[in-house]
Amino acid sequence: MDTNSSSTTALIDRFGRRIDYLRLSVTDRCDLRCSYCMPKGYKGFEEPDNWLRFDEITRVVAAFSRMSVGRVRLTGGEPLLRRGLPQLVEQLSTLPAVRDISLSTNATQLHRHAQALRAAGVDRINVSLDSLDKACVEKITGRDSFGSVMAGLQAGKRAGFTPIKLNMVVMRGVNDHEIPRMVQFCFEEGFILRLIEAMPMGETGRNSQYMDLGPVRDQLVRDFHLQPAAIEIGGGPARYWQTADGRGKLGFISPISQHFCATCNRVRMGVDGTLYMCLGQDEKFELRPLLRSGISDAGLEEAIRNAIELKPEKHEFNENRHKIIRFMSQTGG
Repeated sequence: MDTNSSSTTALIDRFGRRIDYLRLSVTDRCDLRCSYCMPKGYKGFEEPDNWLRFDEITRVVAAFSRMSVGRVRLTGGEPLLRRGLPQLVEQLSTLPAVRDISLSTNATQLHRHAQALRAAGVDRINVSLDSLDKACVEKITGRDSFGSVMAGLQAGKRAGFTPIKLNMVVMRGVNDHEIPRMVQFCFEEGFILRLIEAMPMGETGRNSQYMDLGPVRDQLVRDFHLQPAAIEIGGGPARYWQTADGRGKLGFISPISQHFCATCNRVRMGVDGTLYMCLGQDEKFELRPLLRSGISDAGLEEAIRNAIELKPEKHEFNENRHKIIRFMSQTGG
């Protein structure tokens, strides 16, 4: 392995955007079947032999980190289904330029792993929870998972993750009536709620009762006397508002009604080592064949730079809603 010819030049795409955030899928498996993410009966999972090993993942993250990518988020599927995940976190946390390791989870397994993940180096977590109604959660996820998610949230608080963000995909006629209740719950519990527009990825995403969050935001600003947040919260696309005392915070992710393509700072890597440049476009670049053919560190960095050159200017969810046929779970969230 060639370890002495790395580059420290920042990763800039052809539209002048600095890429400093890698979303990293460690599995495409999940124990839930959320209606907007993975269809019931789905069998198109990647073969485990094609999953990147922990040493391969660490090599890729190290290459990104030498190019000033300091934020890493572990995703899935459900990342807590990947055995030995704290071991991977420990490896990533030793990389000098990695300054922030976070985790996206459905929290059904979090009560078992929260302490170990926090000790290994996970700083903060995002938890998917679309409803506070047990029956609605079961309808959306395909499983009676509400109790285990709530137990996971409390375990996350005890472990000391900060912040803990709750992701609520808003679906018209499904859970939109619960938004005020969810806001109040998060303010009381010290969580940061993020309301998300459903993205039309695969047949599941296109059938998710899309709802424009603009009017929702305006109503919540009035009802809860919110003002724009004074500081950045994480490195993602959410636009945040807060209560006057700053104790309650609320984020909006609106890729359809108010896209954030001009400031997109991330790429995604699937469990098989495929880099995805955009959720709403087809451009991708496969790293696994290069890693398993003995590519040098310098060659790996060059390959990543070549991949970033494929990153498109914007998605086409508004113009071409049927373009992307892969499901969210295949891309890494």
